[in-house]
Amino acid sequence: MKDIIRIENLCRDFVVGSETVHALRGVSFSIQPGEFVTIMGTSGSGKSTLLNVLGCLDIPTSGEYYLDGMPVREMGKNDRASYRNLKIGFIFQSYNLLPKTTALENVELPLLYNPSVSKRVRREKALSALKAVGLENRVNHRSNQMSGGQQQRVAIARAMVNDPVILLADEATGNLDTRTSYEILALFQRLHAEGRTIIFVTHNPEIAEFSSRNILLRDGRVVEDKINSRIGSARQVLESLPKESN
Repeated sequence: MKDIIRIENLCRDFVVGSETVHALRGVSFSIQPGEFVTIMGTSGSGKSTLLNVLGCLDIPTSGEYYLDGMPVREMGKNDRASYRNLKIGFIFQSYNLLPKTTALENVELPLLYNPSVSKRVRREKALSALKAVGLENRVNHRSNQMSGGQQQRVAIARAMVNDPVILLADEATGNLDTRTSYEILALFQRLHAEGRTIIFVTHNPEIAEFSSRNILLRDGRVVEDKINSRIGSARQVLESLPKESN
């Protein structure tokens, strides 16, 4: 099976004043289609730098990064941006929705950059993505008319609408309360069960209980990479939580 992601001896250095900071130090791993991988680490571990490289927002100082078989490091900035839009669906902690725009219009946004997709097809794809995250009744609601959990569902729908090869989540439950966090984790687990490849970057060790594999970074190096043999059910945890009272 072809790797969705393969990185080899990845290094990323930053010059700060007269010093060189080694943010990533020879990181190597591969991710297969259909995996749900958490990448964990505390502040300063290199996880944010790795996120930027995996998301084609930055290029390594040395080493190789292959995304769906293509060598990203060799691409120019514009080619990398186009490839990123086709291959990666981003989900952020702060949702990054356009505030005065409907859920449908937010989800349609990535498709606006694809001239081969007509207005009708764009709408159909956006409606389908919103239905997949349970928001078919909120398509015309604006961001300020939705809860945090609903906004994050819109963000997930937007990430899926291009049918990317990976969903790349950056602390995607970081702004949510406990119940809503488990609702979103349950949604990620359902998408994973349907065959989506998910990379979830987080500092929260509890998230790793619900993924199929965990990669731990420390001081710019991979110090642990293990398969989760006992994957927890976010849906079961959610059902065990006390019911909210109005």
